[in-house]
Amino acid sequence: MKTTLSLLLIIGVLSTWAAEWNTKDYMKREHSLIRPYQGTGVMIPYWDFMGSTMVTNNYIRLTPDLQSKQGALWNSIPCHVRNWELQVQFKVHGKGKDLFGDGFVIWYAKERMKPGPVFGNEDYFQGLAVILDTYSNHNGPHNHQHPYISAMINNGSLHYDHDRDGTHTQLAGCEAKFRNLDYDTHLAIRYEKDTLTVSKDISNKAAWKECFSVKEIKLPTGYYIGISATTGDLSDNHDILSIRLFELEVPDDLNDEEDRSQIVPSAAFFEAPRTRVEDSKEPMSNMKLFLILLLATLVIIIFVIGTIMLYQQQQENKRKRFY
Repeated sequence: MKTTLSLLLIIGVLSTWAAEWNTKDYMKREHSLIRPYQGTGVMIPYWDFMGSTMVTNNYIRLTPDLQSKQGALWNSIPCHVRNWELQVQFKVHGKGKDLFGDGFVIWYAKERMKPGPVFGNEDYFQGLAVILDTYSNHNGPHNHQHPYISAMINNGSLHYDHDRDGTHTQLAGCEAKFRNLDYDTHLAIRYEKDTLTVSKDISNKAAWKECFSVKEIKLPTGYYIGISATTGDLSDNHDILSIRLFELEVPDDLNDEEDRSQIVPSAAFFEAPRTRVEDSKEPMSNMKLFLILLLATLVIIIFVIGTIMLYQQQQENKRKRFY
């Protein structure tokens, strides 16, 4: 009995030791951000922020609910993990009921801390952008509603067309009503064996629901994780509550030893940017049509009355000549 207990104790100790040294079972803390955020002073360990970003005890606000604001949060250490899952807990809320915007982007990019027009980050970037677009106006030739989640892979040569919601360069997307909810919302970005899967938890059920999954995605190692947000004429609070990056253990990944540091971001099924086509004119509303018909009718009536009066005047002049 004592021998059995001793054996179990030894096995338990060895299991604990193995678990402690197997870092793939644990969150990568240098790429994660959880409360409390503050380090020494105003610094956050492993993270830099810029623009309108504000750090509080409970959340990191990238933009307030004010017009023309830009904020960003970037990991200061490049991520060399081959297979990973990034989980972001966030909250988007504001005063707007029908009009709001613009949204935020979760980045895995070569360059960091580069402000620009793509939701607060530079255009023609290299890497992955997962875009949570809340701008409620109809921008492009699509049928989806907002908020909308999509992904874009860029090798540095593509332009994100904000006027068309990026539909000309996106990999895939799905609708997600994550704004102004009473509970926290979550997004998971999983990159495993060259497959990109984006899942959401916006129903307060503590369960992931797949948004989209795309195979044959090539992403380099050594890129940076970041989140940026922007407001324009419309606005929202864009709050980040936590960021967690997990290294995935994939024993049968034959490419696990491949040097990924120098490859170019690519997607096998990525469509080349389509020629920009202006939106077709919307059908004329019933009120506009009624006003145009009314105006045309009035013009015809005035023309007819004027013709009749002119004819009568000519006839009157003829009669005067006979007397």
